[in-house]
Amino acid sequence: MSRADEQSPTARPGSPGEVAPGGGGSAVDDTGREAGPAPRPAGGGWRAVFGYWFAVYKRIWRSTVISSFLAPLLYLAGMGYGLGALIDSGDRTAVPGVPYVAFVATGLVAAQAMMTASAETTYNVFGAIKWLHTYDAMLVTPLRVVDLVRGHLVYVLMRLTLVAGVFVGVALALRAMDGPLALAAVPAAVLGGLAFATPIYAFSATLDSEQGFNVLQRFIIMPLFLFSGTFFPLAQLPVALQVFGWVSPLTHTVALTRALGLGPDSALWIEPWRFAVHVAYLVLWAGVGYLLAVRALRRRMVV
Repeated sequence: MSRADEQSPTARPGSPGEVAPGGGGSAVDDTGREAGPAPRPAGGGWRAVFGYWFAVYKRIWRSTVISSFLAPLLYLAGMGYGLGALIDSGDRTAVPGVPYVAFVATGLVAAQAMMTASAETTYNVFGAIKWLHTYDAMLVTPLRVVDLVRGHLVYVLMRLTLVAGVFVGVALALRAMDGPLALAAVPAAVLGGLAFATPIYAFSATLDSEQGFNVLQRFIIMPLFLFSGTFFPLAQLPVALQVFGWVSPLTHTVALTRALGLGPDSALWIEPWRFAVHVAYLVLWAGVGYLLAVRALRRRMVV
């Protein structure tokens, strides 16, 4: 039975909304003539989906202040300034040539992008499928599955840009970042967040229970947060953990945000070819994750 059949099970012959014989999905208009199928959006259906998520965010933005802004600033104050004051003494620093507060700040902006991407593509996606049936309602309209994914990811990009922009602005004001290239750390962090958002979206679209998110947070997100170079150089870890760290998109994001946040005169600046490798790796994660997200949601929502 088509969606049109389900929408108008009692439609009288010749009445508006009657499904034409043959199951083609066409309707009969007020004059009794067969109307064509409802038009599909011409590539812009994602804007309507983005508008929905943006409208939701405008209602709940206050609840995101602590997780998106205050928590990373507390990490910066505690780890950067508090612990940094203990391990940096005189001319000696924990990381040669770099104050520890600057080392932590340039890593935290990348880590916060990962956290934000995870938050926006776990329960929001699962709830739209399982609890609120938001996606069901959207798919009754001319919107397509790909519109749902694109619109949601554009909203995630907005959230990532907002979070990373505020963090970099505060870090610049506190002198934890320096140099004209520091603002370029924002798009680097956004790209890193997108490299997490798309595969997590695909994962969320396959779950039947929210318990899977506990596994994701405890065994993937938190270990990556700790062992991807955010708080100490990756080279200080055992070889097995170094391999784990370099597989992580967060390590590559941290390398970009740290180089850009500290500038070309810092000891952690990287060569142009390394920039290209890090960017390509993150684009690969984001692109493959996007394809998997569309495939997973289509399998889940389209019978």
